[in-house]
Formats: sequence, structure tokens, C-alpha cells
Amino acid sequence: MAEGRQDSRISAGGSVDGTDLPAFTLDWPADPPIPVLLAVPHAGRAYPDELVGQMRRPEYSQLRLEDRHVDRLGREIALATGASLLVAHAPRAMLDLNRAPEDMDWSMVEGQSPAISRNSLANRRSRGGLGLVPRRLAGLGEIWQRPMARAELDRRIAHIHRPYHAELSRSLEALRDRWGAALLVDLHSMPPLKQRHGAQVPAEYVVGDRFGSSCDGMLSARALRYFAQAERPAAHNRPYAGGYVLDRHGSPARGIHAMQLEICRASYLDARLEEPSARAGAVVKIVAGLVRDLAGEVAALGRDRMQPLAAE
Repeated sequence: MAEGRQDSRISAGGSVDGTDLPAFTLDWPADPPIPVLLAVPHAGRAYPDELVGQMRRPEYSQLRLEDRHVDRLGREIALATGASLLVAHAPRAMLDLNRAPEDMDWSMVEGQSPAISRNSLANRRSRGGLGLVPRRLAGLGEIWQRPMARAELDRRIAHIHRPYHAELSRSLEALRDRWGAALLVDLHSMPPLKQRHGAQVPAEYVVGDRFGSSCDGMLSARALRYFAQAERPAAHNRPYAGGYVLDRHGSPARGIHAMQLEICRASYLDARLEEPSARAGAVVKIVAGLVRDLAGEVAALGRDRMQPLAAE
């Protein structure tokens, strides 16, 4: 798998406490050829020994929380298209970058009263066990053997969450300033979906745009049309519409569009959904084609957006 490009600058940011690894790396071409940034927030595998020691069943939790090896897909797609690439190395078990800092089950933090949990402004997912720090998984129950210290949570936010989103914002604005518009494609993976309606084939890809609020509807429509032409089953916002990343960074009025793309794990992993299979190359080819297709539309949006400014 590709590790970088000769004409790109790779920079690191944040830190994973308990390791010597950064929280994320950014692969930024010297002269970005397309206005697209790929991001992979859930494939991190930099597990500190202390974190693993606190898990009840580490291998079970890691396999189900990770978007397993989507970072490897992202690197190949970036190499094929010239897109910029932001990859998180901090594992989702440590902190979920697609959750707001307030989306926390405070009852799992030492010394926090139930009143804090009840008054949280954004903890809908945390109540289901998958908040800022995941707490529970189906088939396992509690992930952790003991509560976490508030100081530890604050360090994770300061060293992982805050710098990652600051870099994501800076990178998107840099692309927007150069092209007039920019697109974030937030790459994720999903468990195989179940067949729901008669002979309907379950979606292999799900395009999420927060029900039209995070990117221009034309981009979502073009993505769905692309998958239809490639004869790959795809869905729109169901069952995944995107989360905090799209809410925070998607701003079509400012020329910044954000789309989440879920890829079925069975499409590129082995039967155990653990390691890349021979099918991974086909998924890279499909998604790279999508990125190139959308890049042209985003560039056109940028030109339209910049023309009135030039006229002024």
C-alpha cells in the first residue's frame, strides 16, 4: 500500500499519550490538483498499552469500533487521484473524532455527578454507548473495566480532538481559498447491511450529507448516479447520514462541502472482516473514480462562486 507521494508534504499533529505517535498525519500535495480532502477518522490503531489493559475484551472491541483498514484504502485513493489525505492514528476506542466534546456519558467519568450527565447538551449517542469515548458494544456490554479520570478525558480532547479538527478546518479552507470551493469526503466503513425489502440488494455504499445540509445536493445526486452507473448498490443518508464532522465542517454557503461515505466491510475485507482481501483493489478503483468525478463538480462550483467576487 502507498505510504506517501514524492510531491507531497506529510505533517503530523496532536499526540497519542502513552505512545510516541502523533494523533494524525496530513498528506498534502505540493500543489493540490483537485479540491478534495479525504479524511479517515476511525481507522486509528495506535493503542497505548495502558488503554488496552483497561479493556475487558480488547480484540473484540477493537475489531468492532475500528473502520478496519480504511486508512489503507484512503492512501491508495489519494495516490490515484491527487486528493489531500488526513488520517487519524488515535483509535476510536480512545476518543471518537466524529462526536462533539459534549457528547459524553459523564457517568463513566470519575467524580462526575449524574446531574452533569442529565444536563449535557449533546449526548444522544453517548446514552446508546457510543459517545465521545465509547462505553458499550452489542454482544459485549461494558468496554471498560473501570471509570476514567476527568483529567485523562481532558488530555484526550486537548491532544487529539482539538488539534485534529483545527487541522481539518485549516486544510478545507486552504483548498477553498485556492479553488473557490472544497469537498471533504469523510471515509468510513460499515457492517454489511441486512436485506430489508423483498429482493432489494443491500447498499454497498452509503452517501451521507446530513439530509442536504452539509453539501450541495448536486454533489450527493452525482455520487448516487455514479454508483448506479458503476452498478454498485448505494443509499442516501439511510442508515448513516453523517455526524459531528459534517455538522462542524460542512458549510456550503462558505464554499466548503462535506460528505460522508460508508463502505461495506465485506466489500474489501476477508470473511472475518479483519484483513484486506483481494477485492480491496476494486473498491479503491470505484471510490477513486467517484472522487475524480466529484472533483470536477466542486471545481465548477468554485468557479461559479468566484466569478461574482472577481466582478466586484
